Amino acid sequence: MAYYKKSFTPRKPVKTFRDLDVYKRPIECAVLISKNVLPALSKLKYPYIERLSDCALAVPLFVAESHSLRFADFALGVGYLEKAMSASNKIIVYLEHALGLYGSKLDQSLVEDIIGRYAESRTKMFHLEKSWKRFREQYGDEKEKKGAGGFKY
Repeated sequence: MAYYKKSFTPRKPVKTFRDLDVYKRPIECAVLISKNVLPALSKLKYPYIERLSDCALAVPLFVAESHSLRFADFALGVGYLEKAMSASNKIIVYLEHALGLYGSKLDQSLVEDIIGRYAESRTKMFHLEKSWKRFREQYGDEKEKKGAGGFKY
């Protein structure tokens, strides 16, 4: 019986939020939306264009904030990650709504690709949240009251 020996390649260490896939993918999507989708929707007079634009940028913004806040206020950091997941779901709704309204007048393959990327990123954010919680438990951060809260801007 033959089997394949997979070589293990460790992931690059995360030093900043910019190293996270859950940041990289949504920022790429936000650029694609701004460059390719919004101009087409503007010509079609899509009524929710500003909301779509704001939502596209909200996802990477929330990820960036959550990555930093989790050290000062863990619950708040996780809350921002939850907001990023929610914004990912919203962007999918806006894009599917636009496809439903305008169909062939949009680059359907591009929009469907962007929807798929947001769905995948949303799943990865969920896994990241679980990972943060496991890390917190494993290293006793909760017992030592690290990131206990009370963080204020």
